[in-house]
Amino acid sequence: MTVPTYVPGHGLLTDKSVVITAAAGAGIGGAAARRCLEEGARVFVSDAHERRLGKSLEELTEEFGEDRVAARPCDVTDETQVQALYAAAAERFGRVDVAINNAGLGGTANLVDMEDDQWTRVLDITLNGTMRCTRAALRHMRDQGAGVIVNNASVIGWRAQKGQSHYAAAKAGVMALTRCAALEAAEFGVRINAVSPSLAMHPHLVKVTSQDLLDELTSREAYGRYAEPWEVANVMVFLASDYASYMTGEVVSVSSQHP
Repeated sequence: MTVPTYVPGHGLLTDKSVVITAAAGAGIGGAAARRCLEEGARVFVSDAHERRLGKSLEELTEEFGEDRVAARPCDVTDETQVQALYAAAAERFGRVDVAINNAGLGGTANLVDMEDDQWTRVLDITLNGTMRCTRAALRHMRDQGAGVIVNNASVIGWRAQKGQSHYAAAKAGVMALTRCAALEAAEFGVRINAVSPSLAMHPHLVKVTSQDLLDELTSREAYGRYAEPWEVANVMVFLASDYASYMTGEVVSVSSQHP
């Protein structure tokens, strides 16, 4: 497997204030936080896991400076915490220019054996959580008359896979939410798009997915490898930047997967 060359920053988000959920650790959210900082942004990171969030804050602050990085724990299933996150970010940085809604929860269970709480938890974090964060961001951005929201969907929202009915339904919902909210937000100058990754490898995915399934999914990719989290984050940065100024309501596939 050929490891791609890391792309340096080009100042695409200079002086922008960015809020990112599920940004602790080595997954897509953590990669997005680092990429936004490398592109010149100020970043407010959030995660439901306080210990991991504290470690991420420490690492990012050491590298980029405490004036450009802040953090607050947030469980996206709790509306009060979501509101508090955006209020804190606006107070710290003066405004919220970009919101990257990355929080989500997967799992594998055939529908015939699935319990209601398995279905409900995945939907509440992955779809309802994205809705709560989108709504909170929109309320700040409407008053500003500008802003960008980037949601994290998945190719599972388009493609069938056994054991993924709850996650697929949630991610398809994220896509529909993105398209509808984008039409509403256009009148006050806010863009809303989503990325749809196929397979981005990170430690949490390894813990919840069998090696056989990972090998099978990787074999479907045209390059014969999974995406690095920062490769997905690159597309998030593009959508957040002025280079995507005419794009809204779009779901961009970040995939090399073939049938």
